[in-house]
Amino acid sequence: MAAHLKKRVYEEFSKVSQQVSLEEVPTKKLRLTKPSKSAALHIDLCKASSPTDALQYLLSFARKPVEAESVEGVVRILLEHYYKESDNSVRLKIASLLGLLSKTQGFTPDCIVDDAVNILNNEKSHQVLAQLLDTLLIIGTQLPDKTAVIQRLIDVACKHLSSTYFGVRNKCLQLLGCLGTVDMPLSKETDVGPGAQMSPLRDVQSLISDYFQDQDPRVRTAAIKAMLQLHEREMKIQQIIYNQACKLLSDDYEQVRSAAVQMVWVLSQLYPESIVPIPSSNEEIRLVDDSFGKICHMVSDGSWVVRVQAAKLLGSMHQVSPHFLEQTLDKKLMSDLRRKRTAHERAKELYTSGEFSSGRRWADDAPKEKVDTTGVNLIDSGACGAFVHGLEDEMYEVRIAAVEALCSLAQSSSSFAEKCLDFLVDMFNDEIEEVRLQSIHVLRQISTHITLREDQLDTVLAVLEDSSRDIREALHELLCYTNVSTKECIQLALLELLKNLTKYPTDRNSVWKCLKFLGARHPTLVLPIVPELLSTHPYFDTPEPDMDDPAYIAVLVLVFNAAQTCPTMPALFSDHTFRHYAYLRDSLSHLVPHLRLPGRKQTASLEASGVGSGSLVSAQNFLQDSLIRVSALQNLETPGAQDLLEFTIRDLQRLGELQTELAGSADFCATYLRCQLLLTKALQEKLWTMAVPLCLKQNAKVSTAARQILDETYKLEFLYSGLETQQIATIHNVRLQAKALQLILTARSKRGVDRVLGSCEKFLQDVESFQRLFMTELPHFQDSFVEKLLELMPRLTACKPHDLVKIFQTTLRQSRFIHLKLPEQIHRASATIIEPTGESDNALRFTSGLVVALDIDATLEHVQDPQTTVKVQVLYPDGQSHIIHPKPGDFRTPGPGRVRLITQVYLSHSAWTEPCQIEVRLLLAYSTSSCKLNVSKPAWNESIDGLPTSESSIEGTIHLSKPVKVFIMPKPARR
Repeated sequence: MAAHLKKRVYEEFSKVSQQVSLEEVPTKKLRLTKPSKSAALHIDLCKASSPTDALQYLLSFARKPVEAESVEGVVRILLEHYYKESDNSVRLKIASLLGLLSKTQGFTPDCIVDDAVNILNNEKSHQVLAQLLDTLLIIGTQLPDKTAVIQRLIDVACKHLSSTYFGVRNKCLQLLGCLGTVDMPLSKETDVGPGAQMSPLRDVQSLISDYFQDQDPRVRTAAIKAMLQLHEREMKIQQIIYNQACKLLSDDYEQVRSAAVQMVWVLSQLYPESIVPIPSSNEEIRLVDDSFGKICHMVSDGSWVVRVQAAKLLGSMHQVSPHFLEQTLDKKLMSDLRRKRTAHERAKELYTSGEFSSGRRWADDAPKEKVDTTGVNLIDSGACGAFVHGLEDEMYEVRIAAVEALCSLAQSSSSFAEKCLDFLVDMFNDEIEEVRLQSIHVLRQISTHITLREDQLDTVLAVLEDSSRDIREALHELLCYTNVSTKECIQLALLELLKNLTKYPTDRNSVWKCLKFLGARHPTLVLPIVPELLSTHPYFDTPEPDMDDPAYIAVLVLVFNAAQTCPTMPALFSDHTFRHYAYLRDSLSHLVPHLRLPGRKQTASLEASGVGSGSLVSAQNFLQDSLIRVSALQNLETPGAQDLLEFTIRDLQRLGELQTELAGSADFCATYLRCQLLLTKALQEKLWTMAVPLCLKQNAKVSTAARQILDETYKLEFLYSGLETQQIATIHNVRLQAKALQLILTARSKRGVDRVLGSCEKFLQDVESFQRLFMTELPHFQDSFVEKLLELMPRLTACKPHDLVKIFQTTLRQSRFIHLKLPEQIHRASATIIEPTGESDNALRFTSGLVVALDIDATLEHVQDPQTTVKVQVLYPDGQSHIIHPKPGDFRTPGPGRVRLITQVYLSHSAWTEPCQIEVRLLLAYSTSSCKLNVSKPAWNESIDGLPTSESSIEGTIHLSKPVKVFIMPKPARR
């Protein structure tokens, strides 16, 4: 027994001693280091047994990122291997890698300039030499402030300009254009070698212009582009280059002509009023007129690319003389474009010569000189009818460019707009839909300068037969802004629009809107035909038309809008016309204006009192007075303050309904004040003085208010456009208050320190983000919630979670109401679903499990970036909700500020026993990371999990339109 006990004690002692010895042994510390990129590259290149292996190692290395601190070591390894390598392809790849590494963020490439210049001076391969020059160009663009480095690179470029390889000369010229300056002295070497002789000092432009006549067309192109690069860097090009550029317009090489056209245009914008002589003549002409004629001639070039470029450039030459501009619309040579002498000058010359016609011989008084069409011309004969040639070109790209150029020139000249009207109208019959559509858009842009004749209108209205919906709606938009000359034009337009309405019933809203503007623009032309339009008779009663007829509604829309500015027109109305007016005024108020009818009782509302139909100035004053009245409230808990807020919100909502110009501003202010009212009521609830188990109902009420305030702030930020930084900062301040309210409720109702601690840390991050984004706006937030938090920030970071919650609660109740300052114009994003209308009781029937296509037609107004933010939501009766992302091609832009969405939504569901309604609405997706302030994002972050960044960062949606209900009936499949 004693032996067993002794053995047991010995084992326990050995265990304890072993444990002590283990604890006394110091732990070995590991040091983690990143593997060296340069060492790995050096090992790979040393392992290469052939140039092919080395090239493969370099290619694989180029696909891997390199940190800034490793770049210098990698460059040294590459340069070391460059000196050893004899294969041209490997040296070429190393030179390319040197340029790529020079672009690394955080790396200053001036340390490799000496090595790059040295290896360039010793290089014999032309391809490698060109790549090294490209690398020097990259280095130079990374060091724009290092004058000595730039001068050295320019000298290297000048030295190699005499190379026999075109690629080297191209890179030298490119380097001169990107890095050279006007005041930089240059010296060009006549030979490459140790004994090269230097020519006198020259400037960059003259050196580049020497290569306009190079034997290689690629070098000529590079020389012109280098000169254009100097212009893009805001260096003034010398006028002496103009003649050289004009000669290159007849070059055999397409790229040279294209660059020369651009060069001639640049000089015409720099020296428009300079006088240049006409060859073989004593005449002179303005440089802009001369260049205009030469560019017009290029519209007939053999290359369609040059023709497109020339046509586009013509549209920007607004300083050209009117008689030259008008000549582009006539193919005939007017007096061979020679300067004609006056009759007095011709008679004086005949008198001084002593020669008179005897009348005995035929044509003995004919001019002595023979007119030669190839003689002296004021402008090139190719300029005559340049736009006619462009509009008749075989390539539709040239025709579109010519149409756009005509539009640009016509917008600055009313007389030219009238002359080119016939040509633009003729383009409505083009075989390409894109050309027709562009012609319609162009005519709408110059509609303020033109008035359509009846024959022109007939050609325009023929387009209404087009099967393309985009073409028809674009034409409706054109008619909204076009003036016509006679009442017959009004009748013709109405007749064709009614035919359009009959053939394409889906164009109903577009046709009605077109007739609204057509009547409002031509009240005096509509007045004589009112009896005919309304089918009234002075002696006999005519039958009352059917109010369900869309054609009759179209006629009434035309007449009522014309009657708005024609007080004598209502006298021609019959009794049922007045009843129909009252009906349409209520049902289609956006199409039928308010009329002051004789002997009729006016609606007793704000509209009749003059605010709704009165001046915009009075409405703006009312809005400002309302905001000033509310801003006088320092504490919203005072008696009567909440009542004043409620009355002001009601007034602003009503103002937005009656004054469409101020709808965005009024709704924005009303929503902001509603947030403040909800916040004030939430802070006055009894739950703050009651025990937690006794205030569950009040707690839920305050939680709902906080959630509603958050939703409203997202609407304020993303649903309204035209906001300034101060307004966005004010919205974020209210959002922080709502988040603080949620945090307090979480701390009162949830147990667990970890949950509260995480919420507090996230809230403090939001406060720091506010300070970082709106640093310049902080002086406008005196005594506000966010200013008090920023003052307490050093203390808050060290507080316990429950102490933080108490501080937040106290700060919320002591915060001052922030006055809202409105910018000049705020627009509210909105959407209206035109189709489906939701009025049909006929269910869409389809087999369950399969799909049925539902056509969606909607109009979007003031929506920013609709292609990425607008979504379609389908809500099924069983609570399922599907969100569909329309394709970018489904969005069209019929006018400024308006977008048309025409798409299809595919519906599918299991079998139902009876038809049920689904709800379709449009949503506006938003993301807090894409704040309206410019927040920089990394360029490489293009997609996440296969989705675009804009899609994957969506955090919420806002209702953009009212829901439309559609009956559908999935039928069980037949077996």
